[in-house]
Amino acid sequence: MAAFESQKLSSNEETEVKQWLTTAERLKAAPSDSSILDKLNSHLSSRTTLLGTTPSKADLAIYESLAPAVKSWSPEQRTGQNGHPHIVRHLDFVQNSSVFDLKVADPDKINVDHDDILYVKPPVDAKAEKERLKKEKAAAAASSAPVGKDATLVDRTVAAAGAAVEAVKGAAVQAGETVAAASAAAGITGEAAAPKQQKKEKKEKAPKPQKAPAVATPPAPHLIDLRVGHILKAIKHPEADSLYVSTIAMGDKEGTDDTEVYEGQVCRTVCSGLNGLVPLEEMQGRKVVVVANLKPVKMRGIKSCAMVLAASPKLKEGEADDHKGPVELATPPADAKAGERVCFDGWRGEPEGVLNPKKKIWETFQPGFTTNDNLEVVFDGKAVKEAGKEDVGKLTTASGGVCTVKTLKGATVR
Repeated sequence: MAAFESQKLSSNEETEVKQWLTTAERLKAAPSDSSILDKLNSHLSSRTTLLGTTPSKADLAIYESLAPAVKSWSPEQRTGQNGHPHIVRHLDFVQNSSVFDLKVADPDKINVDHDDILYVKPPVDAKAEKERLKKEKAAAAASSAPVGKDATLVDRTVAAAGAAVEAVKGAAVQAGETVAAASAAAGITGEAAAPKQQKKEKKEKAPKPQKAPAVATPPAPHLIDLRVGHILKAIKHPEADSLYVSTIAMGDKEGTDDTEVYEGQVCRTVCSGLNGLVPLEEMQGRKVVVVANLKPVKMRGIKSCAMVLAASPKLKEGEADDHKGPVELATPPADAKAGERVCFDGWRGEPEGVLNPKKKIWETFQPGFTTNDNLEVVFDGKAVKEAGKEDVGKLTTASGGVCTVKTLKGATVR
């Protein structure tokens, strides 16, 4: 705790820390208070720490208040339908992270099995939800229609209006017959009786201006939609030992195809071949860089709707890829928001909606994705002649924050 006493925080963060310290005291007195636990679990559902990504003494206080109780929680209390899995994940992070330096002996730690997940919240079909709401509105409108005497009154009014219209039509017909009879008596033919309409001269239409042919956009790295993604949950693929299945928020609007609402955020399901290469606990609640406009594909029965970028050592000429790693996830700046676009400096522009597999945009430019000696993710124009220039551009957010990896220099990023 002493290391955090001199921590510099903003005034808002200081206020939030004080509130959490109060909550920790309440939990120490009543560790089974469901109302407090529910709120805490919901708060941690999209955060690594109580302040988001910044560790503080509030995390330690919550750990000290809840750890004794959580040790004895049943599997249902931990990951059941009404359990508190995000609290368990947070406490596990605090007791094992070197940032907090708790040095808890293994026998005294909360025993956490990351594979023991009793309940996974089913995805919400946005289209089906809209259709359901539409039907409910229609039913409500129908139920508000007049009934009984009022309905009879409306029916009679409609009938009276219809009768009046028919009467007007009959009078018009009778008047027409009278005029025709009078015209015949005067010896006027029907052709002469009708006023002659002068024929309008047809104007020659001016030729439509020809549209200029569309300018073909040359291929470039900016056509690949790279964004900040926030992994809210990651589990092992039930049918593939090498795959993780992650639920990732990446800035999509509600109702977007191939998305679901998870814990209040619009997310996509993403399969990644990182099982055995990146520990599952490192996939929880973290920021990553995703390719968001690849065509979705099914991977062993689960539709994957994006790709997580990761770095691995470049293969030497003639060397086969044994997929044994090491592998490190490309990491955006800590303050980057889910859905924020990241681009290579020197190649900024609007991405395509969905990359056309026939154009092979990803396959063309991915060989230029690499890391430099400063562990920054960059695009090397020298590696891809289609890039049009041999510059090296860092992968950055709009505010200039750079995406990085932990240790791999000169790596392949894909």
